Amino acid sequence: MSSEMAPDEEYEFYADPANQEPAGRPRGREARLTSPIPVRFPTDGLAEAKRRADADDRSVSSWIRRAAEHELGRSA
Repeated sequence: MSSEMAPDEEYEFYADPANQEPAGRPRGREARLTSPIPVRFPTDGLAEAKRRADADDRSVSSWIRRAAEHELGRSA
């Protein structure tokens, strides 16, 4: 469907099992991650990271990885 649906229309549409089939090819992770490394934050820093991760609808780990990748891409 290409038009916007109201929430109740969406519910009715996806209630039909025929409309629950995935479209397109499955997407996997882009790259494998290395082994975990311990990183410690001050309490207020961790609270802020959690708040920002929630605001971006990401896990804290994913948010921190993205922040690190952003910093690694900057020129010194």
